[in-house]
Amino acid sequence: MRRKRIFDIIASLIGLAVLFPVFLLIALTVKFTSGGPVFFRQFRVGQFSKLFLIVKFRTMVINAEATGAQVSSGDDPRITAVGRVLRKYKLDELPQLFNVLKGEMSFVGPRPEVPRYVDAYKEEYRDILTARPGITDFASLEFKDENELLNNIEDPERKYLEEIMPVKIAFYKKYIKEQSLKTDLTLILKTLMKIIR
Repeated sequence: MRRKRIFDIIASLIGLAVLFPVFLLIALTVKFTSGGPVFFRQFRVGQFSKLFLIVKFRTMVINAEATGAQVSSGDDPRITAVGRVLRKYKLDELPQLFNVLKGEMSFVGPRPEVPRYVDAYKEEYRDILTARPGITDFASLEFKDENELLNNIEDPERKYLEEIMPVKIAFYKKYIKEQSLKTDLTLILKTLMKIIR
């Protein structure tokens, strides 16, 4: 685990340095096209049930959470035009490099959920929360187009909780059993390849 943390620190520092121009361009684009804050922050459940604020580039209108569900579909009217592009190429996730650097997240690990979704599957999450949450994992690859899966659904939050989350949880448990530096590097490579394609 110590090797994994060292890798996370070095890789996140390199990523933040190399991607600084991209960060600046996205930040300016978000600011000047939709006003309001550049970043979206939300409490997620981290390792050992500790809450932390996940950071993303904002892809939805201001105060979107107050006007709809916490999950969103690809046709959600709250998503901005720039936000659709950022989501398509996973660029909205880039600020999570700060979460990785701070030790709240890792490059690879079970995706962190909001507290009430974790509470809905409290027993299943008991083992999952022993690991530091990550930017990518088996579930992220499987559900790369999750937003599209929730399109034209009358109650996307219910579908997410009852159908998608159980599958994700199975993938999270798979990662807990198979986690290693080799597994992490393989998942990072597969994630990059999917984004490029």
